Amino acid sequence: MSIEQTQTLVVGAGQAGIAMSEHLSKQGVSHIVLERDRIAERWRSERWDSLVANGPAWHDRFPGREFAGDPDAFPGKETVADYFVAYAEQIAAPVRCGVEVHEVRRLDGRSGFRVETSQGVIEADSVVAATGPFQRPVMPAIVPEDAGILQMHSSAYRNPGQLPQGAVLVVGAGSSGVQIADELQRAGRQVYLSVGPHDRPPRSYRGRDFVWWLGVLGKWDAEAPAPGVEHVTIAVSGARGGETVDFRNLAQQGMHLVGRTEAFQNGVLHFAGDLAGNLAQGDANYLSVLDEADAHVARHGLDLPEEPDARHIGPDPDCVRNPTLELDLAGAGIAAIIWATGFAVDYSWLKADTFDEKGRPLHRRGVSREPGIYFLGLPWLSRRGSSFIWGVWHDAMHVADHIATQQAYRAYHDAASARVMAA
Repeated sequence: MSIEQTQTLVVGAGQAGIAMSEHLSKQGVSHIVLERDRIAERWRSERWDSLVANGPAWHDRFPGREFAGDPDAFPGKETVADYFVAYAEQIAAPVRCGVEVHEVRRLDGRSGFRVETSQGVIEADSVVAATGPFQRPVMPAIVPEDAGILQMHSSAYRNPGQLPQGAVLVVGAGSSGVQIADELQRAGRQVYLSVGPHDRPPRSYRGRDFVWWLGVLGKWDAEAPAPGVEHVTIAVSGARGGETVDFRNLAQQGMHLVGRTEAFQNGVLHFAGDLAGNLAQGDANYLSVLDEADAHVARHGLDLPEEPDARHIGPDPDCVRNPTLELDLAGAGIAAIIWATGFAVDYSWLKADTFDEKGRPLHRRGVSREPGIYFLGLPWLSRRGSSFIWGVWHDAMHVADHIATQQAYRAYHDAASARVMAA
């Protein structure tokens, strides 16, 4: 039985895989995109029902296609998924859905890779892992499974009606955690929100969205900071037309804020006494953006309205002044815990020598230390913008150029060898 051949195999048909396909086609590199589910499946089935994009439609898109409707709106998750389906059709991306990759291993004695899939074997000169950063939900082993309380990761949460009656503890105050907590509170639930260190940018300032400010201030081009720093949680929301996350305001509305979740013993959760410090850190980040924005306006003489009220920081609510360090779950009526604690990568299918001791890929701008293996769609792949839709598109351009260059070297070698044989 013959084995299918291709120059490049792309694993994953989310935003990274579709962007990769576009640039490979422009470079004339033959390729196949394999997707185990549907295009952009995680947007549809691994996010809560009311999720919207964290950036406005005019910004969070590929250059070759706009979202329909208001460019300042924040598209819902189904709209985003449909966008990528339409984009794949627009560029005639060679996507095969329902095909799972089981293993990728370098061929013995010759260049290229053997790819074992659910529909047979494919051999490829190069492989792009475009599966993104949201591969394996992380739930800290703090509260045991037999504690008699429903626990789920934020990727499994859909809506308030999914949870049993009672109060809810949300652990994690990034974009996912704070939006889920806010939705639950608006649905009438008593919500406890565990707030760790975070950045808290303004959603908009002086009539311009946060993403615009990041652009004109040169923040999108920032290179990856020191290890660990690149994972600082960012609390920003596109819900209800976009709004600045204000933890103190949420507390004034009835949400009970606590510090980092640390331990569990005999039905009692223990929290760090870092809540006030974490909020202060978020405030400092928030105000620093306003300072830089004001300086930019003055330097360039921009006609943007002043917004002095944006600098108002409300008083600390009681839960901050007198922080809760211990919480009896039964006594507080908590019926569910939602862990908005992020994800880990899982490249167990990729048998290549390009990972560190924690299984994280070793690469430079997506080009791994294993020749022929590439990564795309990871945060800080090349810069801050790599985490966003448009940033992935630009990262894919660089990776495709590298692949095309390697293909050209390979073609020269083949031609030169043929000339030698002929002589």
